[in-house]
Amino acid sequence: MAGHNRIDRPGTAEDAWASWPELRRLPVAHPQAWQSVVVVAAHPDDEVLGVGGTMAMLAAGGARLRLIAITDGEASHPGTDPAVIARTRVDESADALDRLGARDIDVVRLGLPDTGLAAREHELSDILGEQCAGFEVCLAPWEGDAHADHEAAGRAARRAARRAGQNAMTYPVWMWHWAVPGDRRVPWRRACRIALPAEVADRKRSAIDAFASQLTDREAGLGPVVPPDVVAHFTRSQEVLLR
Repeated sequence: MAGHNRIDRPGTAEDAWASWPELRRLPVAHPQAWQSVVVVAAHPDDEVLGVGGTMAMLAAGGARLRLIAITDGEASHPGTDPAVIARTRVDESADALDRLGARDIDVVRLGLPDTGLAAREHELSDILGEQCAGFEVCLAPWEGDAHADHEAAGRAARRAARRAGQNAMTYPVWMWHWAVPGDRRVPWRRACRIALPAEVADRKRSAIDAFASQLTDREAGLGPVVPPDVVAHFTRSQEVLLR
């Protein structure tokens, strides 16, 4: 990405998204009809932020679920032993899945390098092709999210899903921070929404809280990886997917 990273710039407040009527007019998707779903996450917490509510509904409905965790998120805390951070984030992810009610989900951890997925994209596409085989739907980070790992994961997942004849959909994470309502950089024509019942939204909020390492201040005066104004984008009563 040329120039400044859009993620590092001041973001769009959740109030702006909440007051944008087009968000509530998106076509409604019905994940209750999906029998088997594989969720791809570039880092621990991506899956919960993006589609935690959807995962909770799928688990409650008895769908076959697999989570492919590409990295262990070991680069989130500069200056701290990456192995320690990786163990922390893997434990947090397990706790979050339990809070979602997805206790029977099949978790596959690839252990690829955090912040290094762009260089491994074609290899990742082959791996995902193997790991996604036999699933009806693939949910992965959006390939336009402005985070290099998210984008590489999204592109690799779409290629793998195309080869397998699967229904591939992507979920935005950082887009809610750097984009604005109606932003032309976002393919809204491909967007759909999944309504979250109140009890599912509550489960998702609890699952987000499991990622304490990402929500609290880091060392050396750094703030949280995911500050409260960003978390606010993921506590809505709906989730958005891009087809």
